[in-house]
Amino acid sequence: MSHKNPSHEKFERLTSKTIVLDQDNIDTDQIIPARYLTCTSRDGLGQSLFYDWRFDEAGQPRNSDPLAGKDARTHRILVAGNNFGCGSSREHAPWALTGFGFAAIISTKIADIFKSNALKNALLPIELDADAHADLVAAPGAELVIDLKACTVEMPGRWVRDFTIEPFGRQCLLDGVDPLGFLQNCEADIARYEAAL
Repeated sequence: MSHKNPSHEKFERLTSKTIVLDQDNIDTDQIIPARYLTCTSRDGLGQSLFYDWRFDEAGQPRNSDPLAGKDARTHRILVAGNNFGCGSSREHAPWALTGFGFAAIISTKIADIFKSNALKNALLPIELDADAHADLVAAPGAELVIDLKACTVEMPGRWVRDFTIEPFGRQCLLDGVDPLGFLQNCEADIARYEAAL
């Protein structure tokens, strides 16, 4: 039996529009403020994504809310500035992003620890060159095609770019499982190996 997170689905090809946050050094405390880290479940964290940018002290929406009016079903790709996900390690950050509806993050540089946490939680982190990134920043809402099997991002009619991804994380995304689910899917192979010892 495979271990699947309820939000996991097989990620092979994604066609979606972008939301652009053209700001460098977006850290994990901006993604999900520390006061929301007391929970051990990811349920509801998407509502608190970028909370301090989206809501004032009274909980009222700010006019500058970068996610306002965006349909999470059609805008599943976040284009962010350089060094996205820096700061403290917290699994709640990818939980909040996937809880909102994002399936992929594109930046010129994504912090290593965040990248690792993202891959374990059904969120694809993609690093692109500065020219391609600049095109995306200049065209918020653009429709992109991400092909995880080919490891390409396409801006239709403009360009196609290759990206690299850690092989194990890529396989988990393609299979729709987290690392524990991957191991559970190998139970028969493990049992055969142990029996042969």
